[in-house]
Amino acid sequence: MDLRIGSGYDVHLLAKGLPFYIGGVKIEHTKGCIAHSDGDTLIHALCDALLGALALGDIGQHFPDTSEEFKGIDSKILLRRTYDLILERGYRLVNADCTILLQRPKVASYILPMRETLAEILQVHPDRISIKATTTEGAGFVGREEGIAVYATVLIAANFTNNANFSLCKE
Repeated sequence: MDLRIGSGYDVHLLAKGLPFYIGGVKIEHTKGCIAHSDGDTLIHALCDALLGALALGDIGQHFPDTSEEFKGIDSKILLRRTYDLILERGYRLVNADCTILLQRPKVASYILPMRETLAEILQVHPDRISIKATTTEGAGFVGREEGIAVYATVLIAANFTNNANFSLCKE
């Protein structure tokens, strides 16, 4: 079995009056991400992790923020296109582990819908998607509620068979 690990990191500044998406889910808040796309920081970090696992560059190379094609685009579309690149090369996601750094709002009640949304796109069971959230205890731009940061790590595999002991697909 050929295994690859990738890591991703993304940051967006927050501003009042903008929609706020994390992990493909709309979050109720007075602020949202300043971005060329919908600013879904978790999905952007996840795309970078997937691309990095196969040395395919980064999200900016594939979906440049200078392109009108991607202006305001739903980041779930970017994740689907990124995952298609992974599948085309004979790999599949084994699991993803993501950490959201956000002072406010609290997102615990949104984590299960995020996991389910991402699992659907990535064609795995939600138990293959870990999402954790933490604050920075008031420190830095996240603590001052000026922005959000997300770390993502993925493990992908090629040339495996789905069996009862190692099933990746949704059941």
